[in-house]
Amino acid sequence: MTQTLPRRSGSLGAAALITLLMALLPVLFASGPALAQNDSDSGPLGTVQGTLITEGTPLAGVLIGAFDDSGDEIAAAQSDERGRWSMRIPPGSYTIVLDEESLPSDVAVQNNERTASVRADRVSSVIYTFGDIRGGLDVSFAERFLKLTVEGLRFGLVIAITAVGLSLIFGTTGLTNFAHGELVTIGAVAAWVVNVKLGVHLIPATVIAILVGIIVGILNNSVIWKPLRRRGASLVAQLVVSIGLALSFRAVILLFFSDRSQAFADYQSQRQRDFGPLSITPVNLTTMIISLAVLVGVGLMFKFSKIGKAMRAVSDNRDLAASSGINVERVIMFVWALGGGLAALGGVLFALSELNGTVQFEMGFKLLLLMFAGIILGGLGTAYGALLGCVIIGLLVQWSTLVINPDLKYTGGLLVLILVLVLRPQGILGSRARIG
Repeated sequence: MTQTLPRRSGSLGAAALITLLMALLPVLFASGPALAQNDSDSGPLGTVQGTLITEGTPLAGVLIGAFDDSGDEIAAAQSDERGRWSMRIPPGSYTIVLDEESLPSDVAVQNNERTASVRADRVSSVIYTFGDIRGGLDVSFAERFLKLTVEGLRFGLVIAITAVGLSLIFGTTGLTNFAHGELVTIGAVAAWVVNVKLGVHLIPATVIAILVGIIVGILNNSVIWKPLRRRGASLVAQLVVSIGLALSFRAVILLFFSDRSQAFADYQSQRQRDFGPLSITPVNLTTMIISLAVLVGVGLMFKFSKIGKAMRAVSDNRDLAASSGINVERVIMFVWALGGGLAALGGVLFALSELNGTVQFEMGFKLLLLMFAGIILGGLGTAYGALLGCVIIGLLVQWSTLVINPDLKYTGGLLVLILVLVLRPQGILGSRARIG
């Protein structure tokens, strides 16, 4: 009996996860951040925006215009000192044209015309590709592949920072927490508030954000999940509660934060530095170093420390761990605190390295699918599996831009998720059945 129950629970969890992910796909890919309705007589408007950066340097003062099907200019914008621009226009299909004459003399754009489909109260992003006009826009495949590999490693380490806590929570409690993405957003928003509103440098602001994430994680467990466990709530019921909690967190963040991207006050407008054949900005290099150091620290703690051994024992067999004298609830509380702190740190690193130093209210929701893809690829419930799976997902996401539009690169994570669930549900490091 003890051999078959975990297998059955894993099957139900995987089936519920597949069902919910498929149900959420239209929301994930069709929706964007909600915006307040325009009070004018023209009706609700949509937003088209972007950030102009070449080799880590923002392009300020560049002119962009939106043209309808008849060729009439509907709106115009100019990039600010961080290279950001945005326009509020009525719903419809538009051609977004970048004025090449407004670019610096040594910068060329690959294609100055982009199409955008604008929906009411939604945000559409437009991406332009730039290059040095002296060297031309043509870059060899080897150079592009090497650059994308570095970007993939950086992105994968950031995903791993956020996903390790999610994997450990599943391993110790069996909960598939769909609200974990909002812990990522809460960390980034907390750092932004302390950095921008209170005027504290981003480094101590990040430390404060980690503390906020730890507190939120502890409160999550104490107020919601511990009472549900005591009442014997099923894992499916807890999963549904996590979805409701995610929506509630997102609404509160939107209410008190903003529906628009907000930039940190520090580490903006950085130039890339050359390291042999590689070019990388200092903030991206620092992100990789911090992520790797934290993940190594978590791995050492998980393997050698007393609490790490207790976490492994609870993950393997909760009842046996309790009978051996381990305080299971205390271990679960520590896991929630660790998961909240790592999610908050990952939120700040994700905003700095992937979102050009800006914070968005739905950023954690965007990352959630990739977190699930990474931990399922590596093996649900295993910290090392989460690390391996997330690094692979980060590489695949970046490599996919060699053949698909960069706007669609996150869909590669979904394809990997589906293939793993169909071909090897236990993941790379997961076992086919848990015994004991």
